Amino acid sequence: MKKLFISTLLLVGLSTGAFAQQHPTPPPHPSKSELIAIKSKELDKRYNQEKKAILNHPLATKKMKQDQLKALNEKYRSQKQLLRKM
Repeated sequence: MKKLFISTLLLVGLSTGAFAQQHPTPPPHPSKSELIAIKSKELDKRYNQEKKAILNHPLATKKMKQDQLKALNEKYRSQKQLLRKM
């Protein structure tokens, strides 16, 4: 009787442990404002990288760099407006 009781407890303990491992709690979803902040930081980072690449390009002339920066600024401004509208 004692062996049956011990084996039953052991079996129940192992099955609950295996069940707990199969179903971890899902991570919390970011709120809308957190999601917008994350996207905004990514956009700023990408903008700064592209701007640095344009300014440090060895073969581009000053006029070419100005035109590329104007286009980049327009693109950045429109994407920022889209983020604010969300």
